[in-house]
Amino acid sequence: MPKDYYKILGVSRNASEEEIKKAYRRLAHKYHPDKAGGDEKKFKEINEAYQTLSSKEKRAQYGSVPPYSGQGFPGWGWDFSGGAPWEDMGDLGDIFETILEHFGGPGGWGGRRQAYKRGSDVEVIQELTLEEAFKGTKCKLRYVTAVECSQCSGLGYYKGKGFASCHTCKGKGDIREQRHTFFGQFAQVRACPACQGRGEIPNESCKLCGGKGRVIGARETEVTIAPGVEDGQVIKIAGMGEAGEHGAQSGDFYVVVKVKSHPVFERRGADLYITKEIKITDALLRKEVVCRDIGGQDFKVKIPTGQIFNKQLKVPGRGMPRFGSAGRGDLYIQFDIKLPSELSSKAKKLIEDLDEEV
Repeated sequence: MPKDYYKILGVSRNASEEEIKKAYRRLAHKYHPDKAGGDEKKFKEINEAYQTLSSKEKRAQYGSVPPYSGQGFPGWGWDFSGGAPWEDMGDLGDIFETILEHFGGPGGWGGRRQAYKRGSDVEVIQELTLEEAFKGTKCKLRYVTAVECSQCSGLGYYKGKGFASCHTCKGKGDIREQRHTFFGQFAQVRACPACQGRGEIPNESCKLCGGKGRVIGARETEVTIAPGVEDGQVIKIAGMGEAGEHGAQSGDFYVVVKVKSHPVFERRGADLYITKEIKITDALLRKEVVCRDIGGQDFKVKIPTGQIFNKQLKVPGRGMPRFGSAGRGDLYIQFDIKLPSELSSKAKKLIEDLDEEV
């Protein structure tokens, strides 16, 4: 009795590729053998299910759609002699994709194509404080994903054991399929799912990775984040995502920066805004007050005259670094006058005298 891979991943039979990927990552993280409470047997079962359902060809075979084999020059052709024109319209996307592969795919027209799957991209969110975004930082990130199998160096087989001709495609690397479409009957050629387009099958597959060339493991990379990085910016590290099948190209690694809100500074691009509390006497006497910028440096500003309640004081060059360019933004200070809750008789008399004067 074959395993129910859909049940293992907890998805429906019509689940999308994205749904399958999300279910796999969630379960792989939960049951990883390196984690407390991990389950190596369950982990391998999850990996086996994902390797089958994440591949269109393998998923089709698993769904009891038999592979077609036949003779003929690799190519495509139209045959309107049979088939209901409205049948199987859902395959049009695959048909046009196959046509494009023949015109622009590796090897050119009729060339042999190895259908090894590129690794998926990996995305993580990295939170930073505003101070870290100001100074820039380096982050060591560790994440669970598919990595190259160490036992077979990503090949999926033991090179020294040799190869045998593929029985499915008879060594050609391609198989011919007939489909009924809206336009009629359509013949197309696909890379053989049994040998992945090689035309030959290794005599002995790698036991550690089950012939995939990759296993679930941990990757670690250091990300340098430049000063002035903004919330939502994405940093790409090529080739540090999921490893591809059989040594195929790895996916990329994306770091999405999330800058936390700050209790003192409000950020608007490269500019910063603060509210500075002052005494009424500071305002009346236009005293110098000490402020501190996001870099931790103290500086003095003189309280301006006039309508200080609804005006902001601009301090040039005290904001955030401009990401990717020289210079810094500005700092804007809004003054907030703190009134005393109670007045002594002496203070009250002074204010009354001042009121008569102004």
